[in-house]
Amino acid sequence: MEYGLPLAIHPLATFNAVLNGIAAVLLVVGWVLIARGNWKAHRAVMIAAFSVSTIFLISYLAYHYLVGHVSFGGQGLIRVVYLCILASHIILAVTVPVLAVAMFVLAFRGSWHRHRQLGKITLPIWLYVSVTGVIIYFMVYILFPSQENQAETVLKQQCTCRCLA
Repeated sequence: MEYGLPLAIHPLATFNAVLNGIAAVLLVVGWVLIARGNWKAHRAVMIAAFSVSTIFLISYLAYHYLVGHVSFGGQGLIRVVYLCILASHIILAVTVPVLAVAMFVLAFRGSWHRHRQLGKITLPIWLYVSVTGVIIYFMVYILFPSQENQAETVLKQQCTCRCLA
């Protein structure tokens, strides 16, 4: 297998990975802030994390609407590792919007005890989903790109360029 940078990566795929990375950093910063008792800064950072994750979700759905399915190019053991990461990522990603909204509702209502209890569950899940989103991006697009995905992307770009000319 040949390693190196793929021929083309859709810009929304990279944008989504960047958003996931930003969300992960914001989640850690928010956790540190609340651990230090700075609830005002915690609130601002968590609103930012929620906003970034919301933008991610919109961009992710738009990307998959435009591009469709993207294949993983790795084979053997690395494919098993990838599929395990992907499966856990997808299952947990479905819970993040529900948990995040519940956290905001509890905070808005001033239910601080329940907010803290749910936060102990929500933070690790949300952080895992954000970090594995970045890992999946690197695995699919940088480390083990599918040759068929690269060919399709190049053809779409050539077609778009011809249509614009």
